[in-house]
Amino acid sequence: MNEQNKAEADITTHDQNPYEIVKDLLKEAVSSLELSENVYHILKKPMRVFEVAVPVRMDNGELRNFTGYRSQHSDVLGPTKGGIRFHPSVTLDEVKALSIWMSMKSAILDLPLGGGKGGIIVDPKELNERELEELSRNYIRSITPIIGPQKDIPAPDVNTNPQIMGWMLDEFDKLRGYNVPGMLTGKPLIVGGSQGRIAATGRGVVFTIREAAKALDLDLSKATAAIQGFGNVGSMTAKFLHELGVKVVAITDANGGIHSDEGFDIPELLEFVKDGKNASDFSKGDTITNEEMFGLPVDILVPAAIENQITAKTAPSIKAKILAEAANGPTTPEGDKILEDNGIFVIPDILCNAGGVTVSYFEWVQNSMNYYWKEDEVNTKLEEKMVTGFDRIYSIRQEKKCRMREAAYSAAIKHLVKAFHARGWIKEDPS
Repeated sequence: MNEQNKAEADITTHDQNPYEIVKDLLKEAVSSLELSENVYHILKKPMRVFEVAVPVRMDNGELRNFTGYRSQHSDVLGPTKGGIRFHPSVTLDEVKALSIWMSMKSAILDLPLGGGKGGIIVDPKELNERELEELSRNYIRSITPIIGPQKDIPAPDVNTNPQIMGWMLDEFDKLRGYNVPGMLTGKPLIVGGSQGRIAATGRGVVFTIREAAKALDLDLSKATAAIQGFGNVGSMTAKFLHELGVKVVAITDANGGIHSDEGFDIPELLEFVKDGKNASDFSKGDTITNEEMFGLPVDILVPAAIENQITAKTAPSIKAKILAEAANGPTTPEGDKILEDNGIFVIPDILCNAGGVTVSYFEWVQNSMNYYWKEDEVNTKLEEKMVTGFDRIYSIRQEKKCRMREAAYSAAIKHLVKAFHARGWIKEDPS
């Protein structure tokens, strides 16, 4: 198990229900677009939610029965798509909310996919490798009736990785009796994974930061950044920011944080955490807490952990010019209002971290063709998608004089409603 992913997953507060938050955001956007309430009623509930029992025989002989979920929000644009997370704080409402956010991301970037999400209530640190493999295989067995390359396509998320995807793919193939590489994404390259997939979310985050910096006339070669969470997304974001000349001065994880006004040597730090060490244990820096990090006078703040981090309590101290939501739902509505009032440019999660689903889409396409692209081609296609998506949202913001989040939800919902109308689900034509 990747220790960085564990650390990322542990930075969490679940004091607000993400499903209630996303429903409020949908309602606000539908009203702003002057669409009928029927649209809101279609969008607010996933079309299908699955709850399953996932039994695992532990090495001590005990049989533990874990609870798993899969939420499929909407397939109006294509098969649903979204990750599977292993975490003790997984809830049904969290999975529902995450599936809705996945629909929004696909719509913003014009991907022919809907939103899905899955999870198991489990602390993976309590399982050894054999138990983790059994959990992964039994979960896929349980949800096999509702997944597949033309139905619902899982992927990695918090505490899951290419190896776990490999086990799941193998179990699905055994049940089907033949290879189905496109049934999930984020898998190892040798069995049909895509070049560029592991770094895709972090790379996409940095593409949006670069575009925001252009809009704000911010010179990234002289900019500073702080990052909350140093799992896959946080570490890749740090890597690509460093390559653009940004000085990363603070990083936090589940065990603490590090700070240096001089900035960190990110390649050296990435080498340090490669063997399962925590970024917060890196000796070349002073210690810092999450709260202290939020208050640093940096140009860019990147929450790359999990939901509900920037709240009415933490938002007032934030001094960054750009807040890039690399995590899903890191900002509560109260925190968002404070950021807006303080003039902070927010890159909303449904745009900022959509690089992962974009390259997952590319992987699915490559599986369908049985022809695979080089990494440079994948990265070029990703950049084109992310820049186009940013430009679309930023144009709406400029035209409507609204928040970036409102612009993002407006664009996503309008795209989905066009598909609803084309299929005859609603009468009103949003075009």
